[in-house]
Amino acid sequence: MFMSKRTEQLARLRQMSDAELVQELENAYRELFNLNQQKALGKGVVERPHRIRELKKTIARIKTILRERELLRVGY
Repeated sequence: MFMSKRTEQLARLRQMSDAELVQELENAYRELFNLNQQKALGKGVVERPHRIRELKKTIARIKTILRERELLRVGY
């Protein structure tokens, strides 16, 4: 069965533990920071400019999953 890249990423993220998700979130923030630094400092062209948008969406997905789990724990 064909799964889109986003669906595969969501499935992979949902299988991770909270600690793994937090680590993944930190890595995404770090990479996003580095890319934004490259862009701001004008160190040539950012090698993969589309990666900035991907990282922002990944960060949002991870935060959403963590929030869903938090609400499930408190009974919402």
